[in-house]
Amino acid sequence: MKTVVIGATPNPSRYAFMAAQMLKSYKHEFVPVGIRKGEVHGQPIVQITDRPEITDVDTITMYIGPQRQTPWYDYILSLKPRRIIFNPGSENPELARLAEEKGVEVIEACTLVMLRTNQF
Repeated sequence: MKTVVIGATPNPSRYAFMAAQMLKSYKHEFVPVGIRKGEVHGQPIVQITDRPEITDVDTITMYIGPQRQTPWYDYILSLKPRRIIFNPGSENPELARLAEEKGVEVIEACTLVMLRTNQF
């Protein structure tokens, strides 16, 4: 099962980059999805504008603000994740409600903290 990092970036000072790094170090398969070209820890960033098909999604960890999420609601939900983690600053009650209506677990938390404390 995969974790999709939405808002992936090649910028090492960004939390999405750090989350991908930590997911890799904890041996979690991840798919970096974003608008910036580049790679994250050896994996090319998949362009969200292409709405790539990704199968076997367990978790989506969100690193884009709610104002930038709206055009991607249908795409995000089409990935059929078991859960969505809204990291600080990405919390979105509207998307959370839509996800919960589809049976998706919604968590407002920090992926980095969850990984470090074995709650991921």
